[in-house]
Amino acid sequence: MSLFRPFVLLRSWSRRLTLVGALLALHAWAVAQGVTLQQLHAERVEDGLALSFSSRFELPKPAEDALLKGVAIYFVAEVQVLRNRWYWRDARVAQASRTWRLTWQPLTRQYRVSTGGLHQSFDSLGEAVASLRGVSGWRVADAKDIEDDGSYYLEFSYKLDTSQLPRPMQIGLGAGQGWALSVERYMQLNLDLPATPPPNRPQP
Repeated sequence: MSLFRPFVLLRSWSRRLTLVGALLALHAWAVAQGVTLQQLHAERVEDGLALSFSSRFELPKPAEDALLKGVAIYFVAEVQVLRNRWYWRDARVAQASRTWRLTWQPLTRQYRVSTGGLHQSFDSLGEAVASLRGVSGWRVADAKDIEDDGSYYLEFSYKLDTSQLPRPMQIGLGAGQGWALSVERYMQLNLDLPATPPPNRPQP
């Protein structure tokens, strides 16, 4: 065997490892853009499945500018609860979504956050954004949806929803425009004990 062959093989493996590393970095970016998911916690309660989450992010500058011009900014959290089935496609047993609407009130010079028919006003943008970063005790499934002998997992997502912006603003809007703010997470559920995965951190 040629003395150069080991070096050729080493170079080939090095290139493969570099490619794998690049793909892993791309995957991580795909599930977390600008948001650190500090906690995602699900537990079985008397009336079903309750979910709590907390995150860390800052409102992008383009979104802040649009807000001051009278544009409402929407954040959406979505959850799907699925049951594992070895014989067929996994069954979706429950789904839930929650929307937050952030607006600037020029007459009172306050920021307003609305969700589920409730409204709260804040003197600063930092306080308003802090109220958007999580929720506690959100019931995402009813008790009848969760069977004692089942194996379940959930898919969670949280994002700044650009699809609810005025139509003219959506034209040409993409990650490169500074509006990308989202996180996704898969979590296997243990219905006997609370389920808390490690925090997810966005890529630079």
